[in-house]
Amino acid sequence: MNANQRLRPSHHGGGGGESEPGILNERVLMLVFESIQWDLRVLCLVSSVNRKLRAIAKRLLWRQLCAYRAPRMVASLTGGATGGARIGGGWPAVAKLLFFCCGAETSRNFRLGQQLPGHFASTSRFSKTSGRSFLPRRCRGDVLFMSDPCEHGMGKEGHQDDLGVYRGVFKEFSCSRTRACLIGRRVELEDRACPYCGARVWSMTTARLVPRSAARRLGSRNGRLEYFVCVNGHLHGTCWLAPLSSEEEDDDDDGGGCEFDEDEEEDEGDDRDKDGDGSGQDAVTGSDDRAATDGSTSSTGEEIVGGWGPTE
Repeated sequence: MNANQRLRPSHHGGGGGESEPGILNERVLMLVFESIQWDLRVLCLVSSVNRKLRAIAKRLLWRQLCAYRAPRMVASLTGGATGGARIGGGWPAVAKLLFFCCGAETSRNFRLGQQLPGHFASTSRFSKTSGRSFLPRRCRGDVLFMSDPCEHGMGKEGHQDDLGVYRGVFKEFSCSRTRACLIGRRVELEDRACPYCGARVWSMTTARLVPRSAARRLGSRNGRLEYFVCVNGHLHGTCWLAPLSSEEEDDDDDGGGCEFDEDEEEDEGDDRDKDGDGSGQDAVTGSDDRAATDGSTSSTGEEIVGGWGPTE
């Protein structure tokens, strides 16, 4: 969307008893943010000034920030729609998901010594190829963008391994196979909220919908991860990252008590070509989003650079 589309002039409230000044033309805001390359810090400050600016940011600016910082990802999530394209949970939630690592806390299936606070990430990379590794075989037609895990050293907590915190977002979650599967299994919503939009969440571990390929993609081991999906399609989770020096043949360790989908019988190449055309090309949209084939956990994705460093 360019600066001339869907921009509404706002007028000063004369005689209406309103003390807050209006914005003469939203095009001015658009041009200002374009000139500063959609700085995240400035947009957060502007949206907290008053309710009018907050409403403009919610309706227009957060969506433009997402489109500027992650154009390919946003184009896929919206099906290429421009203008007023809607997305589950709203664009402020998507913007937060792009730039904010939500931290971690103890859950039913994942134990921590203490809560890990969230923080703004300086750089994140989201990949549709990685997302396919988090979908059980029956849900492989869904589109899920996943971040690489944000690594946190937990040595002082008595843990040898680092903690990985990851996040993602579904395209059109309301009509996805994953949602249909959760509802079909009558999985109950957890007594916790999504850190990005505040909606209720399902535990994919409790639902037994965690494929083994998720642990391989994260660089973890089976049974040492947990992730949740909210009713708006935002995913967040945690895992223990295996040390790089550890022996990879110990991959069969199920020490965390995590249950996996009983129908999941994947081999090592399943999360690369099972639903594709054999060339590594994604079968859902036909976009060229290849995973690495050297056994690493990296994949081609879209790198998103934030306006904050790792801590504030």
